[in-house]
Amino acid sequence: MLLFLVAYLGGVLTIVSPCILPVLPFVFARANRSFLRSGLPLLAGMAVTFAGVATLAAVGGGWAVQANQAGRWAAILLLGLFGLTLLFPAIADRAMQPLVRLGARLSNRADEGRESIGGALLLGVATGLLWAPCAGPILGLILTGAALNGASVSTTVLLFAYALGAATSLALALLIGGRVLAFMKRSLGAGEWVRRGLGLLVLIGVGAIALGLDTTYLARLSTAQTEAIEHSLAGRLGMDMPRGSTELAERGGRLDLPVEGHLPSFDGITEWLNSNPLTREQLRGKVVLIDFWTYSCINCLRAIPYVKAWDERYRDDGLVIIGVHAPEFAFERDVANVRRAIADLGIRYPVAIDNDYAVWRAFDNRYWPAHYFIDARGRVRYHHFGEGNYDQSERVIRQLLEEAGRTPAPMAGAVAAQGVGMQAARETLRSPETYLGYVRAEHFVSPGGLVRDRPTTYLPGTMALNQWSLAGNWTVQRQNSRSNAAGGGIAFRFHARDLHLVLGSATGRPVRFRITIDGQAPGAAAGMDVDAAGNGTVTNQRLYQLVRQQGAIGERLFEIEFLDPGVEAFAFTFG
Repeated sequence: MLLFLVAYLGGVLTIVSPCILPVLPFVFARANRSFLRSGLPLLAGMAVTFAGVATLAAVGGGWAVQANQAGRWAAILLLGLFGLTLLFPAIADRAMQPLVRLGARLSNRADEGRESIGGALLLGVATGLLWAPCAGPILGLILTGAALNGASVSTTVLLFAYALGAATSLALALLIGGRVLAFMKRSLGAGEWVRRGLGLLVLIGVGAIALGLDTTYLARLSTAQTEAIEHSLAGRLGMDMPRGSTELAERGGRLDLPVEGHLPSFDGITEWLNSNPLTREQLRGKVVLIDFWTYSCINCLRAIPYVKAWDERYRDDGLVIIGVHAPEFAFERDVANVRRAIADLGIRYPVAIDNDYAVWRAFDNRYWPAHYFIDARGRVRYHHFGEGNYDQSERVIRQLLEEAGRTPAPMAGAVAAQGVGMQAARETLRSPETYLGYVRAEHFVSPGGLVRDRPTTYLPGTMALNQWSLAGNWTVQRQNSRSNAAGGGIAFRFHARDLHLVLGSATGRPVRFRITIDGQAPGAAAGMDVDAAGNGTVTNQRLYQLVRQQGAIGERLFEIEFLDPGVEAFAFTFG
């Protein structure tokens, strides 16, 4: 609510901006006419048109961050032109001369006594188009934020609040008269330099996007506003949700499936992959499985082979699977990263991008992975959190299909998963998921402890089981630890068959690394992302499988050395 108030007040203060000058002749020409029939339609047309045009600029910024190839460059050009009009108002003046002439003709028509409410509204539309390219400092901030974070409904509402504020100040100008105009002329100087500075910031943002920095630096900037959510979703969202999966009774060979609610809408989904946008109405008559996942989550990756098998077996029988991708880490907000992940994983079913956690909240969800099973009438009949219990989940699918009048294919049976999708060796698993950012870091033993947000040289520590340490120069941040020089290392004493590490590059350039187990090359224990000598390279921001042991499993010392600077290490996971 505070943001909307700030936007509204920013619009009110637009009256002291130089860019308001071309608008004033049309506004003050209405001062001696009926406010309801002339001034109010003009202001309404101006506010609505301004909000619409400015939203297009915001959408252009969003495209610049998310689009690829030709669309991406077209969006960059659009946002660059907008930045230039903020920086150099003369460009906007020349571009808007046709609209100035249109406004003059409409004003002359009014002077000749032929004005109507429709004419005043049309004059407002022309005025809004004229005003939009350089309306003031708050507008620059809103549009720059939209370029970095992505356009959204909230951006449009903010722009409309801004437009209402400006319309309010102009309405007061109409009612009060010439004294307001004299005050405005004395107040124009400071706003000019602020507006130009914001134009420069927009152009800097365009340059960063054009250079591809949006996939690294801007991804982290976009998370600054929501990082608290990302780090405490399980604790802060969905507090009324049951803590476990649905407990099912069985009667006469059938599961007793309760009604737990109804399928919420998909409002808030920012993008759909593998599908056109879907709605609740389109899904009526279908059995629906909602799978909340995120692509670097090892638990999600181990569940996906089963979800894919259900999709392949029951799709033709009326099952629709929707993977709702709700990010945990900042880099998982990047749609290009998600698109790459679903291609690598061979996912064919629709994936809904839930970067704002809209559907997550609508379900009161709190887990990755989480599966919600919806019948053909749109009712939630079963939910399951975490891995496992796949046979029962498949029985639920089959029963819901039968309730819908379908005859499902035979059960999928055993699913053969490879790589990171292979099920964990739980009988030997003694190590928990461990985060390397200071918000959730535990069991760190380098001498002196973690130092927050400051480059620090660390020394290896003496480690017991499930403890870890850093070596070399690192900056420990909220979500990750970032190496500042070549030769930085991480050590972890673990007890598990598999060891994974979520890694990314702070610069976007490849980062080479080498691993050892108990001081030796991994050999046959090498994971899928390293060779037998322990060599690998961080290319994309994702989960890397570094160790998959054969034979007897015991307590081992894992060490990794990064041969290039700039790696970001997020979390260890085990299997």
